[in-house]
Amino acid sequence: MTGLDLGQLAFAPLLPLPVLLALAAVAVLAVALSGWRGLRGTVLRGLAALAFLAALAGPALKFETREKLDDIVLVVTDRSASQGLKDRMAEADAALAKVTAELDAMPGVDVRRIEVPDAEVEGGTLLKTALARALAEEPQSRVAGAILITDGQIHDPDLALTVPAPLNVLLTGRKRDWDRRLKITEAPAFGIIGEESVIGLRVEEQGAMPAAEAGRLVQIAISVDGGPAASYDIPVNADLELPLKLDHAGQNIVQLTVATSPGELTERNNAAVVQVNGVRDRLRVLLISGEPYAGERTWRNLLKSDSAVDLVHFTILRPPEKEDGVPVEELALIAFPTRELFVDKIDEFDLIIFDRYPLRGILPAQYLDNIRSYVLNGGAVLVAAGADYASVESIYYSALGDIMPAAPTTRVLEGPYLPKLSDLGKRHPVTDGLEEAWAKDRPPGGEGPWGRWLRYVDVRHARGQTLMEGPEGKPLLVVDRAGEGRVALLASDQAWLWTRGFEGGGPQQELLRRLAHWAMKEPDLEEEALTATVKGSEVTIERRTMEPGGQHVAKVTGPDGKTVYLPLAEVKPGLYAKVWAPPGPGLYRIVEGDLERVFALGSASPREFEAAVASGDLLAPLAEATGGGVTRIEDGLPDVRAVRAGRPAIGRGWIGITPREAYRTVDLKLQPFMPDWAWLLVGAGLMLLAWLSEGQRRRAG
Repeated sequence: MTGLDLGQLAFAPLLPLPVLLALAAVAVLAVALSGWRGLRGTVLRGLAALAFLAALAGPALKFETREKLDDIVLVVTDRSASQGLKDRMAEADAALAKVTAELDAMPGVDVRRIEVPDAEVEGGTLLKTALARALAEEPQSRVAGAILITDGQIHDPDLALTVPAPLNVLLTGRKRDWDRRLKITEAPAFGIIGEESVIGLRVEEQGAMPAAEAGRLVQIAISVDGGPAASYDIPVNADLELPLKLDHAGQNIVQLTVATSPGELTERNNAAVVQVNGVRDRLRVLLISGEPYAGERTWRNLLKSDSAVDLVHFTILRPPEKEDGVPVEELALIAFPTRELFVDKIDEFDLIIFDRYPLRGILPAQYLDNIRSYVLNGGAVLVAAGADYASVESIYYSALGDIMPAAPTTRVLEGPYLPKLSDLGKRHPVTDGLEEAWAKDRPPGGEGPWGRWLRYVDVRHARGQTLMEGPEGKPLLVVDRAGEGRVALLASDQAWLWTRGFEGGGPQQELLRRLAHWAMKEPDLEEEALTATVKGSEVTIERRTMEPGGQHVAKVTGPDGKTVYLPLAEVKPGLYAKVWAPPGPGLYRIVEGDLERVFALGSASPREFEAAVASGDLLAPLAEATGGGVTRIEDGLPDVRAVRAGRPAIGRGWIGITPREAYRTVDLKLQPFMPDWAWLLVGAGLMLLAWLSEGQRRRAG
């Protein structure tokens, strides 16, 4: 719509403004002097001066042709996940249809429809952010109002926002809705294995709680790594501490679930996941050595170089057959605490290493029986065999023989040979990638992947897994399980040659580190393992197996109960993987074969459901500051009407917008108030009348 606006006065001065002001000051003084002297025609002189000044100021009438601009109303609809609860989305659609229909029927109103989904990164409803972005794109002088259709649970309430027109909130949801929410108040990032950690939690009641539900005990189920759940009855609206004791290193996923009651708004916020990284406070290692040799120092240096290892070294410095006449009571000031180590505190060790240890009556048979029981109950033993293992004094012929992965043949082969990874060793996590890793770090010199060893203790009947082979493909490194524990046998005492750099050296430190941690059941070194690593919005599913070939398909169950099947592709021998983008946040369960794993993407209880009961409390201050307010849709959809600026924009059954009467100037014309010659004629005439009036007074006098 266009129109003509009249009556606006403009000026186009012929002289600069300071000059005009100076002339005006002179004229005022002259007229004042004339009046002080009592001269006739003073008024006429003043009018003449005013006429001349007006001529110099250039007064003109301004005529504008204006085009009226439509008022803009922002209609923002919340499309986040919480709007999917019950019939909220239907309420929002009905409100949107009625509001937009009434606004479209108003002349001169332009509707901007904005939809707000879940935030991409952290989830949640960033409603004020979307409104601020929309306001920044529109001229403020045209914004006549904003209408928000939402459940009120926004996640940017602290955003400073100025709305130049009335803002009204149409609230979805029901007054009678109620819900319970599990909230984690304290979650440790890591926990020490075997020691107690604490998870802080609270079950909150929200909304109009029914009398039968309010304040009663609720049941919570707690499981670790998807294992069997333990259930407890706990109070609501109280801060609680859950004791947690981790039993393995690496990632531990603790899932907590509160039982859902009938009538509860949603169960999506009844679960929480806490990921705790299990670490060992100190790795307690018992090193039992035979007679000193070059490799003993290597073992000791390797273990002592790790500040997390608490090493106890039991070594034989004076064998029984050595007769030098020194009384036994003078050999040491303090007796070595063998009973304390091998009876009272043996279960406190994470690993026991036998380094070229022969049976010479130093350790009684009872102590070796205790070590065997220690392994069967979950302990770990690593044997670095020398010539002693092939002799009649071999520990194989003790109680430990039942758990040894290979038997000696009494032969010791002297001469150089190259340790090689077996086909199984190329798949096993203890030795997988050793050659590639060493190739990057090895110093110059030597041939082959690493240096040769010079002694091999011949073994047979290897019943475990042979990871490395010696001369003629014979077992060199064999690992096995015994009861709940693990045993490893290295059929040579020449690994120290790698440390000394013989023929270029080799990855002795990395091999022994992996071997020791495998024996202590580190999750990253498990032969049969299923892992899930979350990075951003994607998860990498990996399946490690010792079985060659075969198809591996991961069954993934999402937080909504839906199941997908993901074929895993072979990345390298023994490792199958798949990169997958889950459809949304929550707790997922993976099953592949007889292995099971859980992982959490984002939060098990998404941000959208932290507070599920609809409420206008977060938006009411902003709405009321603009003259608007909050209206529940369940009370009836309001009409939309226009109200004058400064008047309330909400009432019983209606909400308002404020017309802004904004326009755009499409044409502008200036018409002089009078021609210049007319101003001169008027001024001259007034001066003439003043002169005649003064002359008449003189003649009369």
